[in-house]
Amino acid sequence: MFLTKMPLNPRRRAARKLLGSPQAMHAAVQAGFADPGPTEEGRVLWRLDTYGQHRVVLYTASPGKPDFTHIVEQVGWPTTEAWQTREYDELLDSLRPGQHWQFRLTANPVHSARREEWTETKPLPHVTVEQQEQWLLDRIPRLGFQLVTTGSDGEEVPDLAVVERGTRRFERNGSRVTLSTATFEGQLEVTEPAALRHALTFGIGRAKAYGCGLLTLAPPPRKGSV
Repeated sequence: MFLTKMPLNPRRRAARKLLGSPQAMHAAVQAGFADPGPTEEGRVLWRLDTYGQHRVVLYTASPGKPDFTHIVEQVGWPTTEAWQTREYDELLDSLRPGQHWQFRLTANPVHSARREEWTETKPLPHVTVEQQEQWLLDRIPRLGFQLVTTGSDGEEVPDLAVVERGTRRFERNGSRVTLSTATFEGQLEVTEPAALRHALTFGIGRAKAYGCGLLTLAPPPRKGSV
């Protein structure tokens, strides 16, 4: 598996179309691989992280090494920054019970329901922060980790926050698609490395083709650091 990080330039003319449509970005990401299909190791996952008004970073996890020359030429920084790809297996193989990691996940929190006029159930988005957090909390036991708890005075709460929420609307095969997303951050403790590895390489939840499901890890801050 490979993990790739690439800065994008949202001020370029082509950025509005590519960054504004998960369908267009999905096609661009897929075009970076000779064979973008899933393997036994994992599947292609991607996520856009926004930092302020003018900085966007594309992250991908993939079984094969990508070539994102076409994305750099459209919405990147061709003469200064391209992309950085590193082997992911070293981190995946190092997972052990008890380790603590900071995490970030953009997901599509939905539940199945049926309205009066419908003949069958359909996925409906969770709309409040509490509902979205509960959506993730309900899945954590089978994802190979538990949340680190923080607090004082006997009040322990999970280290979990919804740091960004949004609704994306785009065209797909002539139909209008509405996609609700929530970006989670927090600190986890590894409980089952194999299950966590599967979550990292195959994604979490629905809409994985459209920028959802990619969980990434980073070392937790050192105690006493500011």
